[in-house]
Amino acid sequence: MVPLQRCSDGQFVVGKDGVQSIVATGDRKVEFIAFDDRTIAYVKSALGYPAYYPIHSVRIDAPVRAVLMDLDGTSVHSEAFWIWIIQLSVASLTDNPNFELEEADLPHVSGHSVSEHLQYCINKYCPNRTVEQARTFYFQHTDREMQAILDGHGRTGAFTPTPGLKDFLLELKGRNIKIALVTSGLYQKAWPEIVSAFQALGLGDPKEFYDAIVTAGFAIRNGEVGTLGELSPKPHPWLYAEAARVGLGIDFTQRHYVIGIEDSGAGVCSIRLAGFAPIGFAGGNINKSGTRALCTHFADRFDQILSLL
Repeated sequence: MVPLQRCSDGQFVVGKDGVQSIVATGDRKVEFIAFDDRTIAYVKSALGYPAYYPIHSVRIDAPVRAVLMDLDGTSVHSEAFWIWIIQLSVASLTDNPNFELEEADLPHVSGHSVSEHLQYCINKYCPNRTVEQARTFYFQHTDREMQAILDGHGRTGAFTPTPGLKDFLLELKGRNIKIALVTSGLYQKAWPEIVSAFQALGLGDPKEFYDAIVTAGFAIRNGEVGTLGELSPKPHPWLYAEAARVGLGIDFTQRHYVIGIEDSGAGVCSIRLAGFAPIGFAGGNINKSGTRALCTHFADRFDQILSLL
């Protein structure tokens, strides 16, 4: 965590109005303002819609009744594919086919919404372009590559189930623990990925296996009906909150019987802001984003998580 003297929007200053401390995640996406009797979080927005949220206490009470699981990077190794799509989009936007993202860009182009990822790249690489122009290229590349995968000649290894996922899911089922899959990905990119992974696992229809599946909805494009999703995904709490309360029917007062598993800093923040205990999962950008301190536990493998349930 990075200590600050004032919140980036100027609303809170250490030592004034009861503010005891202010810290930010390493990627500066979320700031935490601590008072004597409470803590609140400020979630920044590249698109101009920041928000404040209360921070609730978290713990894990046994037996765990529900597990909320991220898709990209946690359940399926796919982050490299979607970062590549972002890179292709920026290459088209800058008319530079040789464009490549830098290592420092990676925490900012995964875990958040498509528009947040693209706006970051625009700010850095082509400030004269718009997120609307970038989204046009993004969906052109996405539609082409997803169709190629469905046709059997797409990018090799785009969607690979995480080792140990099948045994972990079946163990949860055997213990009668509810499972929700939660992703910031839009439906058109998330659903083929989920189906592809379940085909590889031999687990049948994911709609019948999971107790709830929540995506960021449908893209807003000309001639189509879109849904809320681009301004409300991780690190905002709403996807995980809706998965638990609406999808699984778990009341907020029972939140300590729920855990969330994430490999991204944005996802860890989302779980924490929703009031659940975040289990960090190795392989993502949790360490680079400076959010490991928000995790109640950290695991390298799924079998390590079973002991917490």
